[in-house]
Amino acid sequence: MSTPFDPAATAPTAEHLLTMSGVTQLPHLGVIRAVGEEAAKFLQGQLTQDIAGLGHDKASLAAFCNAKGRMQASFIVFKHSDDDILLMCSRDLLPQTLKRLSMFVMRAKVKLSDASGEFLLCGVTGNAAQGSNAMNSVASSAHIHWSKHVFGTQTTVQLHPGAGIDRLLWCAPAGTAPPAGPELPLGTWQWLEVQAGIAPVTLPIFEAFVPQMLNYESVGGVNFKKGCYPGQEVVARSQFRGTLKRRAYVAHTAGAAHVGQEVFHESDADQPCGLVAACAPSPAGGFAVIVSMQTSASTGALTLGGSSGAALKLLPLPYPLLEDI
Repeated sequence: MSTPFDPAATAPTAEHLLTMSGVTQLPHLGVIRAVGEEAAKFLQGQLTQDIAGLGHDKASLAAFCNAKGRMQASFIVFKHSDDDILLMCSRDLLPQTLKRLSMFVMRAKVKLSDASGEFLLCGVTGNAAQGSNAMNSVASSAHIHWSKHVFGTQTTVQLHPGAGIDRLLWCAPAGTAPPAGPELPLGTWQWLEVQAGIAPVTLPIFEAFVPQMLNYESVGGVNFKKGCYPGQEVVARSQFRGTLKRRAYVAHTAGAAHVGQEVFHESDADQPCGLVAACAPSPAGGFAVIVSMQTSASTGALTLGGSSGAALKLLPLPYPLLEDI
């Protein structure tokens, strides 16, 4: 009989590492492609990350905000070349995100397109990341978050680990055979993603948070030294004036959860203190969740959906938070 997984464990056992090693396709992600001699310059003026300075050995987390600093989408970004840039985002937001970004192209020498059908995206975890020559980069770059490696037409990006298990994003042209490895259930990948503590922006939380409310500044998603972009003043003011009142937390509940669900603190049964930003069924039963909520609510009893809802147990964040400046 297998040992139940402890959601509060800081590292996986050898048994769980085996069951959580594998390869899964990621149909919930889409790809926006920016092509042209001004592709990097254009994205530099739209996203929270320094796209112009992004090296070819790196990928990056980035957000696209409105004028009030609220995130309309989030991306994993990397360059195929200086004039060919891929942005992976939640497929449920891709059409409207592409439309919004295209509104700002004007005379810029860049063409934006939905390239989801041109690429195959896979998640690779644990021992499977060592399963072929194209994956051996993990041996030398494990835990170097956002490092990027290219093997012919295949690209891998080292993501933050989930529950101590290494994770790669693998990208190749459509029609390419997926990387070798046992089949990993998509639900396991999504649970590991929640355990990594980085919530992607999806349709239910469109414009709900500034980047710091999801800890993006602490996981490489915001560059405070680059130039302007929509919402930049709000994002910078939140950081440098010490006004951060909401943060993201990893938690577990024995009940059911869904993205956009309200979170309540015992001190106020009528007013929610936060929202569920990401969730996935847990191998331990119940759900793993990322909640964005008031920092003042991080002590005391928390419940989902109302004061009589399922209890939430906060777990340690898997990364340190950048100190407010």
